[in-house]
Amino acid sequence: MTLEQSRPWLSQYAPGVPADIDSPDESLCDLLDAAVRRFPDHVALDFYGRETTYRELGDLVARAAQALLEQGVVAGDRVALVMPNCPQHVVAFYAVLRLGAVVVEHNPLYTAEELAHQLSDHGAVVAIAWDKVVPTIQQVAPQSQLRTIIAIDLTTALPRKQQWMLRLPVAKARATRAAMTGPADGALSWSTLVRRTSPLPADHPRPAPADLALLQYTGGTTGVPKGAMLTHRNLRSNAAQGRAWVPGLCDGEEVVYAVLPLFHAYGLTLCLTFAMSIGAVLVLFPRFDVDQVLEAMERRPATFLPGVPPVYQALASAAVERAADLRSIRFAISGAMSLPPAVVDQWEAVTGGFLVEGYGMTETSPVTVGNPVASTRRPGTVGVPFPSTYVRIVDPHDPTHDFGVEEPGELLVRGPQVFSGYWGRPDDTEAVMIDGGWIRTGDIAVMDEDGFITIVDRIKELIITGGFNVYPSEVEEALRRVPGVLDAAAVGIPHESGGETVVAAVVAQQGVELDPEAVRTASREHLTGYKVPRQVFVLDELPKSMVGKTLHREVRTQILERPGRS
Repeated sequence: MTLEQSRPWLSQYAPGVPADIDSPDESLCDLLDAAVRRFPDHVALDFYGRETTYRELGDLVARAAQALLEQGVVAGDRVALVMPNCPQHVVAFYAVLRLGAVVVEHNPLYTAEELAHQLSDHGAVVAIAWDKVVPTIQQVAPQSQLRTIIAIDLTTALPRKQQWMLRLPVAKARATRAAMTGPADGALSWSTLVRRTSPLPADHPRPAPADLALLQYTGGTTGVPKGAMLTHRNLRSNAAQGRAWVPGLCDGEEVVYAVLPLFHAYGLTLCLTFAMSIGAVLVLFPRFDVDQVLEAMERRPATFLPGVPPVYQALASAAVERAADLRSIRFAISGAMSLPPAVVDQWEAVTGGFLVEGYGMTETSPVTVGNPVASTRRPGTVGVPFPSTYVRIVDPHDPTHDFGVEEPGELLVRGPQVFSGYWGRPDDTEAVMIDGGWIRTGDIAVMDEDGFITIVDRIKELIITGGFNVYPSEVEEALRRVPGVLDAAAVGIPHESGGETVVAAVVAQQGVELDPEAVRTASREHLTGYKVPRQVFVLDELPKSMVGKTLHREVRTQILERPGRS
């Protein structure tokens, strides 16, 4: 069998994309060092117009690494990062890695409960956090191994003029400042630590490619949040695969917009590693805001935009309404949820560039499959396997049995980007890793004769909303804690944007009359905003299997058939 016969998708690759990559035998620290050497005076970071060159970034990373070393961080230690997109996030990420320590990313909007579970599980010794969330971390710190909390003030990264304006004694300035920063009594100051220290000596021991670089929490196929262990080689390989996938990129000339959160696997790889590997300017947004993006487009136009369907929909619509120019964006990559073909048409009509869909999971660094950045792309599919990536479609009940073309089965993936297992959970690792390196994705897929893959269903009950994973068990546990709720089930309902909306069904305790809106409000105490059900329905009972397991598929059907659903 020829290479093309065993991998029929190779003929669909864009011109210049190789069948395989040489997995770089280097750490992520080496990746950044190479960018600093190649593009020292090029802008690396842009935050509301304040620029940081690659030379300056390299110096900041070396100083931050020394500051962390002085706080007792050593190789193998876990360091929690809890902050939005900002220059300090980029510096902290690479500084932790430079010491051979392990980054653990966290959503800064997590509740105390959510943070407590993860901090206890991975045992981080230091947390570097947005000062607004420091009080939340301090609340749960006694239950963890944290010994030091370092606070980040976002306003210190702003241009000098904006810092000055935030200090004006006017209501708007006070409101903006209050939204960006807050008191962090009892925590160390990041800016003070980095400013007062000298750079880490160049001969300080460096991490090896096989060393653990990142713990990224995910529910995997079971819904129980656990840390996916990703090595420097995993993450470096995926950055190299991404670079190979878009041969039209020009190193040192691209502008990448970080509208995706860096604490998410998708945003982390496309912005923190891939963008740095090509010497791009990374324009950082603490959150996605159409007005801020269009304003940045006038100052420093994007050329490469990773995002999710709602981002493209909102920007394309705004561009038409305001006559904004998005034509500089040659390449746009969509992931985390299905991409409606109508959004592709709308985006490409406005920009004249490509918008292609990809697929992956946290355990695969995360990208494994993508549509070619060429005329061979097929909207409606997630594309074909990346270079050096192999896939199989198998019987989900017997993964040793492979299915044929157009036959739906569980998608298995193998490649240099596949993780090394779950932190402290060998049984969960064994459940998903089979046959020497193949990972079970838990997704049901179909492959056509050209190798294009379509995801048709999920074995797991994972809900994807706004590009974020929501695990029904977390939502259900929060709902059951609401007074008067006997039982609960959370499901995802398709949304016109291509993702899903979290909705829930609850059963009242005997003699209790539940107010659905009050139940929603009460659940906010235990859930991050995007996990809170958008609607709650009260049912007499939940459909159950013979062994008492809630039948989520039937719950979803009942909700879809109910009047009043929005």
